[in-house]
Amino acid sequence: MNAWIAFLSILKKDMQNYYLKPPNISWGILFPIAWTLMFFLRSEAAITIRDLLPGVISLSILFGTTSMLAVTITFEKKSRAFERLLLAPISLNLLMLAKTSGAILFGIGGAAVPTILAAFLTDLSGVAWGSVLIGVVLIALTSTFLGLFIAVSVKEVFEAQTFSNFFRFPMVFLCGLFIPLTHLPLFLRPVSYLLPLTYGNDLLSSAITGAHLLPNTLNLGMLLLFSLGLFFMSTRNIRRKWIL
Repeated sequence: MNAWIAFLSILKKDMQNYYLKPPNISWGILFPIAWTLMFFLRSEAAITIRDLLPGVISLSILFGTTSMLAVTITFEKKSRAFERLLLAPISLNLLMLAKTSGAILFGIGGAAVPTILAAFLTDLSGVAWGSVLIGVVLIALTSTFLGLFIAVSVKEVFEAQTFSNFFRFPMVFLCGLFIPLTHLPLFLRPVSYLLPLTYGNDLLSSAITGAHLLPNTLNLGMLLLFSLGLFFMSTRNIRRKWIL
């Protein structure tokens, strides 16, 4: 019981200090809107808003979660608040879940923005909303734990942002968000399957448009595998640098 009280206290503190600040709320709304309008209004006639929606949702989650963690974790490391937090009577795994839950919720909220805009611009009847929710949550998990891995690997905020872009921008072009994987050169396709957003976007595409390249069971399994792997590598890095 005490551990979960600590979990909720850490989450509440992060939400108040970081995620619910007016600049972050406005950024969390405006950033997905910018992505949405950029792709929806500039799309070719042959490409519908419904076709673009999975990619825009995926990008909104990816950039929102990784950007926020790059600030929160790196800032607390620099101010040594992170080290003090590691002394709390709570397991490391539960502690890091508490530190990342705010980013996960932030990413899920960011996914709602393009979805609501698309609902005003096109007919979304027939969408499997339950599968969309599962896909959004899993993409938020993998993106958040990727952001955590990056944040605990660097010292400065600008280093975290630069390192994040090393992963994020290739995903824009290699994960099938707007360019189908079948249209990529053969030598690039294996790289696509090493990136978690490939599976998240395919899962969303299946739910929203009905078109998908991989079985949904594989997409679900790979997203869970990436989430566990990134979380394990992050906690291992923390133990190596701060605990042992």
